[in-house]
Order: sequence, then structure tokens, then C-alpha cells
Amino acid sequence: MDRLRQRADFLAVANGARANTTAFVLQGRRRDDQGPIRVGYTVTKKNGTATERNRIRRRLREVIRRVDAVFMRPHHDYVLVGRRDALTRDFATMIDDLRSALRRLDRPAPTGTNKTGTNKAGNKSAPNPNGMTRP
Repeated sequence: MDRLRQRADFLAVANGARANTTAFVLQGRRRDDQGPIRVGYTVTKKNGTATERNRIRRRLREVIRRVDAVFMRPHHDYVLVGRRDALTRDFATMIDDLRSALRRLDRPAPTGTNKTGTNKAGNKSAPNPNGMTRP
């Protein structure tokens, strides 16, 4: 397992799927190459002082180490965005949270409507609630 280090990789993963937990947000994205699983960690400044942010990052790294690589998909990138609750959350619970978040990322996307108002088959969905139509 490798680490993500470049900003462009973090931004690419941010556009992928995400799963929220109390202690962190897990973002994931499939890569087109045949490289190993890569994991990145980030904690924003609003989560506390530098020592608190470093402690959050250390706890997230240890959670990843303790979760079997079986739960992670090959050729994927993952980013854990730490939250302040990661400082006080029970460690075993964080491991369970990560396993369930990885399972949620693997689920197929729902087949609802997209932003254009059409479903995947190209059919129009319900009319706009304010009665206006778009070209």
C-alpha cells in the first residue's frame, strides 16, 4: 500500500465516491493503471492545533494499518479526511466505521435521475416543480 502525496491525486479522489462517518470522511476512486492501493490523509486547520491534527492523522494511519487490505479494492485511491471526533472516538469503533465505509463505497450508484432531469435511459423525469422548462 502506497501513500498519496501530490495535490492532483487528492483532487482526483475528491471527485469520486464518498462515505461519511463520525470520525472521518472516506473518499475513493478507481484508477486506470495497474498500480497498488494508495491512501492519503488530510486534516483541515479548523480541527485544532498542529499537535491535534497530527494526532488525528496518526490515528487514521493506524486504522488503515489494522484493517485488512481485503476490504480495499486493488487499483483504487482512498483519502481519509479527518474530523475532530477522531481524537476521542473509540479505536475499535473507528476500525468498524472504516470497514463499513469501504463497503458503502463498493455499492453501485443509485439509478435515479441525473442533474439534467433525465434518467439513465434518457427519459424525462417529473416536471420542474415551479412549472418552468429549460431548453
